[in-house]
Amino acid sequence: MKVLLGMSGGVDSSVSAMLLQEKGYEVIGCTMILYGEKGKAVEDAKKVCDTLGIPHYTFNLEKEFNCYVIQKFISEYKQARTPNPCVECNRRMKFGIFYEKARKLGCEYIATGHYARIEFSKKYNQYVLRKSEEERKDQTYFLYNIPKEELEHIVFPLQEYRDKKKIRELARKKSLEVAEKKDSQEICFIEDNDYQRFLLEHMEESPKEGNIRLKTGEILGKHKGLINYTIGQRKGIGISYSYPLYVVDLDYKKNEVIVGNEEDLYSKKLFAKDLNFQVEVEEEFECFAKIRYRAKEAKATVRRAEDGVEVEFDENQRAITKGQSVVFYDEDGIVLGGGVIS
Repeated sequence: MKVLLGMSGGVDSSVSAMLLQEKGYEVIGCTMILYGEKGKAVEDAKKVCDTLGIPHYTFNLEKEFNCYVIQKFISEYKQARTPNPCVECNRRMKFGIFYEKARKLGCEYIATGHYARIEFSKKYNQYVLRKSEEERKDQTYFLYNIPKEELEHIVFPLQEYRDKKKIRELARKKSLEVAEKKDSQEICFIEDNDYQRFLLEHMEESPKEGNIRLKTGEILGKHKGLINYTIGQRKGIGISYSYPLYVVDLDYKKNEVIVGNEEDLYSKKLFAKDLNFQVEVEEEFECFAKIRYRAKEAKATVRRAEDGVEVEFDENQRAITKGQSVVFYDEDGIVLGGGVIS
């Protein structure tokens, strides 16, 4: 069984290579060069492959990554939305272009070091994506966009492990040099995590000032550009008032930051587009929905609508944000699908 493994040079993908090899797969390691100089990542991945005696290749996909991920990231912020580039990267790169290259190389499977499970479900009579045993590190939120046809061709070697300490222990036993390597930051193409600096450097036009308006209509001051604000933000708004203010909306058309009290952040409803369902669902169904990676799933009813779905939660959700993804799970932690909040 031939498998193409995506290797970042980190401990998770390195141990994945070891585990796949132990299970009898014919493993080919591959590092995708996506942004800037990634010499260290390539070097570390190649050393691991040399230690394990498996081939290693690199794919330079910087142009594709810039087109599909970075430019989309910039475009979304320009429209006062808060995107999740990891979702787009998985869709376009790791389970898009990478999957296509694996097929051309004659690989039946692709693998990554994600914390998630792939298994056959009798309930749905198909392969499904399911939450990891290690719920604190579960990454299924970022993976809902995988086409359901690909699921049976994907392997997540870490799906049986709950503890990152165990992963590092396995790396030490095999004398892999990456055993103590730190985990990567959240957004790989913004090394200092200063997304505002990144946007200012890459946007063609500087953000325009506009009004900061109270939800009731009163203008309280000026903002420095919508890219500097996020839904739920309290600190750094730059105005004072008789009670604490939060950013409750970003009006792209009027170029206004809308502020209000904390209660104004809560809502039971959202609309989502750009949907991908990994299992068949009814026109209306109940599920557990998650509105951001760090949020807890909450009971909700999803109804099909023109160009998307309407999602209504049983209880109020805090700071529902346009551009983020909403992901639907069943009671067993199986991913039903998801979409982008609009």
